Amino acid sequence: MEWTSARYADKPNVEVPIWIAAPPERVWELISDIELMPSLSSELQSVEWLDGRTGPGLGARFVGRNKHEAFGEWATTSHIVEYEPLRVFAWAVADPRCPSAVWRFTLEPRDGGTMLRQWMQMGPGRSGLSVAIDRMPEKEQKIVFVRMREFESNIATTLEAIRKLAEEPGKARG
Repeated sequence: MEWTSARYADKPNVEVPIWIAAPPERVWELISDIELMPSLSSELQSVEWLDGRTGPGLGARFVGRNKHEAFGEWATTSHIVEYEPLRVFAWAVADPRCPSAVWRFTLEPRDGGTMLRQWMQMGPGRSGLSVAIDRMPEKEQKIVFVRMREFESNIATTLEAIRKLAEEPGKARG
């Protein structure tokens, strides 16, 4: 696990890896099922495809509804910006040209299983965190640090849940 920077303008990011004893096909099946994600996350409450979509693809859009003790409840529209089956699945939150965040899963066959990495970047577009920073600019580094540590912890929890699902007996074949 590692993350970089403590200033929002620097587009801080974090990446967490996990090795999963399951083939990339099984792991892909799970990570590309965005409707599964709320059951694996403490913050993401629900996800809904837009534009009549029923699954992922480059340019597809979905609404995610989130809840956080400090930030309240909010909804965002995300755009799939990278989609390479069995390799990369990424989405930009809000405006894909200037997103408030970018999230990415990457898969790599390794040692008879899959190395899965989840990466996220805050900014450069404004987000709920921007409002907190506007109110207390002198605390920007602390605000960003705390949120990045929270993302790191939440990502690790999500990846562990994906690992458990992917490695379930009888479900390891994609």
